[in-house]
Order: sequence, then structure tokens, then C-alpha cells
Amino acid sequence: MPQVIPEILRWARETAGLSPEDAVKKLGIKDARGVAAIDRLAALENGEVPPTRAMLSKMARKYRRPLLTFYLAQPPGRGDWGKDFRTPTTDRSHADEAVLNALVRNVQGRQGLLREAMLDEDDDLAPVSFVGSATTDIPVTQVVASIRDSLGLPLGDLRAAKHPDDAFRRLRSHAENAGVFVLVLGNLGSHHTDLGVEVFRGFALADDFAPFVVVNPKDSAAARCFTLLHELAHLWVGEPGISGGDPMDPVEVFCNRVASVFLLPDEELAAFQRPARNSVDAWAAAIAAFAAPLNVSSSMVAYRLHRQAVIERETWQGVSRLFRSRWLDSQRRQRQKRRGSDGGPTYGVLVRHSLGRGLVELAGRLVASGCLTATKAGRVMGVNPRNAHAILDAS
Repeated sequence: MPQVIPEILRWARETAGLSPEDAVKKLGIKDARGVAAIDRLAALENGEVPPTRAMLSKMARKYRRPLLTFYLAQPPGRGDWGKDFRTPTTDRSHADEAVLNALVRNVQGRQGLLREAMLDEDDDLAPVSFVGSATTDIPVTQVVASIRDSLGLPLGDLRAAKHPDDAFRRLRSHAENAGVFVLVLGNLGSHHTDLGVEVFRGFALADDFAPFVVVNPKDSAAARCFTLLHELAHLWVGEPGISGGDPMDPVEVFCNRVASVFLLPDEELAAFQRPARNSVDAWAAAIAAFAAPLNVSSSMVAYRLHRQAVIERETWQGVSRLFRSRWLDSQRRQRQKRRGSDGGPTYGVLVRHSLGRGLVELAGRLVASGCLTATKAGRVMGVNPRNAHAILDAS
């Protein structure tokens, strides 16, 4: 039997987004012969004790890796995300990056299962026409017009929304109707693996039949509208990947411009009135008052004003930090309010919101047609197969 490289065991655990404490629980490793369970796992990962075949099989199941992976000569590179468009930083921890890697692999697996079932159901299924249909060399307004036409969403519908959450629901629904599966997802199924927007804001996985966009729910609703459109732009230009942080890459800058022009055309932005005082607080107040009735992100308005040289870079950065600080404060207040209240959305409601109407309805149809088993439907939806029917029946 080939020898298992100890580094593979550690890599498989970390890329599954599991701490040593989480892993010993999932693997059922117990204290034995005076050795703590976590030390027994460390002995396996350090090469002090060889893993048994039974333990490798259990690791393959719990870490969601093929058994053959554990016999590789070295740990493979990260998953194929397309391109990592995020700003390089030292603020993101190794653990968070491991969870993100696991999250992307998880969604890629769901996408593959869904694509296979879709093609099984309909041999003549037509691919979506917009993935890779544009380039960054053409005018931003041309890409905006193409996205607007494919989504069939007049700007007035977003303006008519009662609040940013309603605007995001409308935008998401139109994207799903156009053939994009939009997941609102920021962890591996447990709040212990929550990823903040400093790790990622969204990512796009291109496919001719089942394009996916994932939006981090940690951001505000208005910011999620921007992220969704930004990731749609990535699909349009055929440059999928992970987004987050200040834009530096030319493709990332282009997609930001597409999203911001979609949400706030130049003619509307021209109506913005400069504040009387040239201070961060004055600019922030003027921008927030302008953005609120339009159901757009204040940070996005500030970005557009900076791009058009209306606001200086230093002031823009100060305004952006202020908006971020206010958002974090509001999140803390909401968490405290939730902790002090009883009840909340049921598990099924939360799952269906995370997956989106488009994916849940398609999964239900594929199960009914026999093209998707309950087990695979559970994997597509990220739930235990025993819960799959309950989720589908309630949709």
C-alpha cells in the first residue's frame, strides 16, 4: 500500500475548513491510553503514527475528499477559482482562506451535479448565451445594456423597491430567471465558519448551462446588489473568480464600473449636490442622503464620485472607512437584538433563502423527473438528504 504523506492529512483538514478540535469530533477520535484526542490527531498529521485504512476512509468522508487524494505525493494547489481578484493583504487568516477554499469547492461540486442532472433531463438544453459574451475592451455602457436586457429589469423597478432588501430580492429574481443561480452563502453550514466581507464579497463560477454567483450575506442589502451585479459582469466578460477589497486588477475595476453604472447611471449621479463643508462627515451625510431614496450603497456612490474626480482620494477613503464603521456598528446591534429575542426564521426558510428560488425549484423538478436522487438533491442544496424532501416540499 502506498505511504501517506502526513502533510496531506493536515492539508485535507484545513481545506475542509476544520480546526483540530472540530476534526476530532467529526472523526470520532477519543482520548485513549492517557493521550488526548487532539494530540492523537496531531500525531497522525505529524507522521508520528501512520493512519489506518479505516481512519483514511473516515477522513475522506468527513473532509469530503476522494480516498485517492490521501495517497498523492504532495498537497495539491488551491481549487480552481478562476482568478483571485482580491487585494493582497495580510489581514486574512490561514484558517479563513482554508474555509473559503472549502466553500468554493463545495459550490463547484453542487454546480457539477446540477449541470449533469440538467443535461440528463434535456439533451437539447440550450446553453446560456451571455457567459463570455463581452470583453473589457468594449464600453461599460454596452455591457450594462446587455445585462439589463438579459435580466429584463428596468431601473425603475429597483427604484420602486420599498427598501434595499426588496431591491436585492428583485435583482436576484431577475438574475435567476435569466439562468444564473444566485446563492447567498458565507460559511460551510455553521456560524463557526462564517467568513466576513474582508475575506470575500462574492464569487462567480462560469458555466454554459449552470452559471453560479455566490454573494456574502455579511454585507448590507444595498452592497449585495452591487456585488451581484459585479459578479454578473465577471460572467459576461468570461473572467470568473473571487472578489473583495479595493479594486486593483483591471478586470475587477471594469466589473465595478459595470455594476455602479447599472445601479446609478451618469445622468442620475450628476444630480448629486456637493456639501457646503469639505469634511469627511459632511461628505458622508450628503452621500447617504443621496443614496437612500435610490436604494443604492452609500459606499458605491462615494466610489463613483471618486472615479469622476468629484471627491479627492483621501476624502473618499475617509468616507469609506466611516461608512464601514457605521455598518459594523449596525451589525453588532442587530446581533445583540437577535440574542435578546425568541424565535426567528426556521431552518427551512433560511436554507431556501440561501439557495434562492431558482435552484430550489429546479432541484424539485429534477427530483420529480428522476434526474436527481434525493441524496444528490441534498448535496446540491447543501443539506442532509433526509431534509431534502422537506425543503423541496415547502418551496
